[in-house]
Amino acid sequence: MKILVLNCGSSSLKFALIELPTYRVLTSGNEERVGINDSFIRFKRPDGTKEERHLPIPDHTRGVEIILDILREEHFVASFDEIDAIGHRLVHGGERFASSVRINAEVLEKLRECVPLAPLHNPANILGIEAVTKVLPQVPQVGVFDTAFHQTMPEHAFMYALPYEFYSEFGIRRYGFHGTSHQYVSEVGAELAGIDLANSKIVTAHVGSGASMAAILNGRSIDTSMGLTPNEGLMMGTRAGDIDSGVLDFLLAKKDYRPEFIAPYLKNDKEVGKTELSLQDLTHLLTKKSGLEGISTQGSDMRDVAKAAEGGSHRDRLAITMHAYRVKKYVGAYAAALGGLDLLIFTAGVGENRPPMRTEVCQGLEFLGIKIDEELNQQAMGRTMLISAPDSRVKVAVVATDEEYMIAKDTYRIVSEG
Repeated sequence: MKILVLNCGSSSLKFALIELPTYRVLTSGNEERVGINDSFIRFKRPDGTKEERHLPIPDHTRGVEIILDILREEHFVASFDEIDAIGHRLVHGGERFASSVRINAEVLEKLRECVPLAPLHNPANILGIEAVTKVLPQVPQVGVFDTAFHQTMPEHAFMYALPYEFYSEFGIRRYGFHGTSHQYVSEVGAELAGIDLANSKIVTAHVGSGASMAAILNGRSIDTSMGLTPNEGLMMGTRAGDIDSGVLDFLLAKKDYRPEFIAPYLKNDKEVGKTELSLQDLTHLLTKKSGLEGISTQGSDMRDVAKAAEGGSHRDRLAITMHAYRVKKYVGAYAAALGGLDLLIFTAGVGENRPPMRTEVCQGLEFLGIKIDEELNQQAMGRTMLISAPDSRVKVAVVATDEEYMIAKDTYRIVSEG
């Protein structure tokens, strides 16, 4: 069965064509600047080389058409009839969706009702579904939710200490994200470490530009660092993560900022000259101008920040230390929530490819039984392997995540079941 996996952002579209049950990635790629000038598509050709084409991509419907044209043109499929199903990454399913579902009109309507919970992500996901429906109306579609894996969290973990009515009326609670990644790496990591997933205590650290942690007990998520939105928790590339709500009050209440001081943080750069921040400005500051972007001198890319830190930059060294410290705190907190720890897993862009970050996180956690082998740690660059020392009571692993595989696997299962 050939399954096309789609991950639609507001101005981007990632894709992969995957063959199951014998797992084989036939091609993958991404479209950028959809609906914007200078749009382009990158993809892997049949011989493994990468190609980039610059062409107009005015909307997601046209984006899907271009992807399909390339699949046929490059002979990944002889005809569209070879595409058996399409799996969509859907960011927020609220409490309505605790597992992946076959998409129909009813599901699409419920997904629209979840838009207030993810106003930046769900509309783009819906556009992707609608685009496919226009181009390939006969092909079954499946939605795989980022939030679904975390629906096993107990009430005391997902509730916020707000008046209960805000939960019962508006669904304000912790939902969590990166669920497909946390589930995948916990399954692969347990097998790698020789641990029975059904009788295990695992902490997973998905550390990329967006980052989250999860506490996984016997294969089920019992807590996670992201909340109602993907903004809570760890320090990220451009997101502040955990922050005192009083800071927000202070920033909004101040009416006499120097215009030149707040100009970089305004959501609308045409409003230069303002002396106060609006709620939209504050959201922009916390999600686009904070995290590594805010503390470092080099922006949000950890590679650039690390290079500057090695050159002696205090701010960049501080950014790296803060970043690792947040991860370390969550390891300790989740070990407590789990009542112990069998396995710690690092994944995603930074987690898989930055040995010094893993070293900083694990240093000082020997009291939990965590001890890494530094030689193995240095070897684990984007590779799935154990990095714990032989005498470490807790196994430590690096696992290359594969969210596209999880989406394809769920799509295959649901379509096969009819």
